[in-house]
Amino acid sequence: MSEHNENNPEETPEVFTDEVVARLEQDAKEVISRYPKPRSALLPLLHLVQSEEGHVSKAGMQFCADQLDLTLAEVKAVATFYTMYRREPGGDYQVGVCTNTLCAVMGGDEIFSALKEHLDVANAETTGDGKVTLEHVECNAACDFAPVVMVNWEFFDNQTPATAKQLVDDLRLGRDVAPTRGPASLCTWKQASRVLAGFDDGRAGEGVQAAGPSLAGLELARRKGWSAPDPADLPIREQGEEGSK
Repeated sequence: MSEHNENNPEETPEVFTDEVVARLEQDAKEVISRYPKPRSALLPLLHLVQSEEGHVSKAGMQFCADQLDLTLAEVKAVATFYTMYRREPGGDYQVGVCTNTLCAVMGGDEIFSALKEHLDVANAETTGDGKVTLEHVECNAACDFAPVVMVNWEFFDNQTPATAKQLVDDLRLGRDVAPTRGPASLCTWKQASRVLAGFDDGRAGEGVQAAGPSLAGLELARRKGWSAPDPADLPIREQGEEGSK
């Protein structure tokens, strides 16, 4: 098995350099300004520091703690809870194979096994060239296109072992790869992390956002002339129940 790890943990800096801090502080101020309480900005700030290094290091956590007047322990408790934050250096492309119930039944388990063998990595490991990090995920929220693979959070629908292997090969060779839905090309893991920090890359409206089975219910409602009830027409008790949901 191969695991790409450019940094020796013993040599990982405890804090960012002054140059990095000065640059990130400008973005951090913008993020924090969006929230009534500064500590509420912790999740996007963790994405911000991840966009700097590709993972959340101790230096990144210390930066977040300094910006929000939190302890390092408080930041670490959050950073280690959510799987969206890497703790170690990884690849330019995070390939997530859904192995939850429907995708697994439709072939997700087979795809994941095929990719582990093809790439010679285990779960959460990175190829030796530093291009691809493979992981299984519990749900990609696209069950109607099962089995689904995501690359840096972009959808690749109705995959097979063969198409998934071609996908990772193309990523490693630097070929143009287009998601099934969304933008016409992929961004890197660092770029995706910056978007998740709340900085628009101007591509949110690109490409097809919903298609096929996702729209079946809407199309049926239109054919049947169905519509949601107007809240104003509901009895008072039902209005209250509706508002509490």
